[in-house]
Amino acid sequence: MAQRNDVLPSAAALGRPVSWGEGPRPPARMQRQSCLLLCMLTFLSACSSVGPTGAEKPVFSQVGFASWYGRDHQGHRTANGERFDMHALTAAHRTLPFDTVVRVTRLDTGRTVTVRINDRGPFGRGRVIDLSAAAARTLEISTDGEAEVRIEEFRSDQPGAAISAVATQ
Repeated sequence: MAQRNDVLPSAAALGRPVSWGEGPRPPARMQRQSCLLLCMLTFLSACSSVGPTGAEKPVFSQVGFASWYGRDHQGHRTANGERFDMHALTAAHRTLPFDTVVRVTRLDTGRTVTVRINDRGPFGRGRVIDLSAAAARTLEISTDGEAEVRIEEFRSDQPGAAISAVATQ
């Protein structure tokens, strides 16, 4: 008994070029599975932390003024229990979890520093982050005392690339 494929030779077997849509069609079930797979991939790509340009999207972003603190607090305990080191790249934030790593960008110059949250604050009105003296020097705000900044948390910056909780503003 001849099978379905044995009855009609394909265009390629006859030596003719195969055009799009010519030849045996896949079963309807395979078409449905392919459609479902395509839909799932589209949905999952929308959930990605990578944007359309390939750049990673922040999981937290905040704009406001940064200030800094240094010598007066050197050696004192921070809110997470460690000793404050004005020469380390650390910062205080009101709501971000301790040990969250954030990028702080000075808006007028574009200079960026990466710091780890280890303290609570700032307590000055209108401020969103207090930087250590070293971080303030990197952003060149030591002499001005404050500057407008953007704070961004990226998953890839976290220790072990673990997902940290997004703080509420």
